[in-house]
Amino acid sequence: MRYAIQPRDTVGAQIAGTDDLFPIGRVFCVGRNYEAHAREMGKDPERDPPFFFTKFPDAYVPTGADVPYPPGTSNYHHEIELTVAIGKAGRNITEADAFGHIFGYATSLDMTRRDLQLDAREKGRPWDTGKSFEHAMPMAPIHLASETGKLVEGSIELKVNGEIRQTADLSELIWSVDEIIAHLSRLYTLEPGDLIMTGTPAGVGPVAAGDVLHGQVAGLTDLETRIVEAI
Repeated sequence: MRYAIQPRDTVGAQIAGTDDLFPIGRVFCVGRNYEAHAREMGKDPERDPPFFFTKFPDAYVPTGADVPYPPGTSNYHHEIELTVAIGKAGRNITEADAFGHIFGYATSLDMTRRDLQLDAREKGRPWDTGKSFEHAMPMAPIHLASETGKLVEGSIELKVNGEIRQTADLSELIWSVDEIIAHLSRLYTLEPGDLIMTGTPAGVGPVAAGDVLHGQVAGLTDLETRIVEAI
């Protein structure tokens, strides 16, 4: 047996303190998981069950790399997030056991073609074109959970050209990381290599070519990237 065409290469994310790479499988993203962000998006921040959308692995961009302004949009937004890397498979994981499935944590950006996302939302269509595209997930190196411990509080912040745009605390998540893992594992069997982006605070907004984005989550490596002209 052989493949009819050459399979695509596995996308590998940087791991802090090592030359090893984390093989990215699926990327799950939690929508509207901070109350203030839910309000700025025109939604009631009630604690309804979390909902998810996805990104392709090739959305990954390592910190320090340029991000080209994507095609098809004139309203390109930043969203700073804590990303959780899964290292142990599981289904129907309890909240109490969730931390044991975490490989590590990273500072990341959920870059969004906001005009496409909102148009799809208004028409009741999936968000894929607004959320999942090349270079849509800049991410700093993953820090091992065994070294950081469980991240339940600490600042999360994004600056654009040195100006603070987003700032909050991880304790403000509507659904905690443990709760997200438990809920998601009732819908999917989580596998090593999966990433979970846990949601963004208020303050999302547009960026343009030339802008420099600097993201920070307390205890993790900072993320920095520059928006450049479209390819």
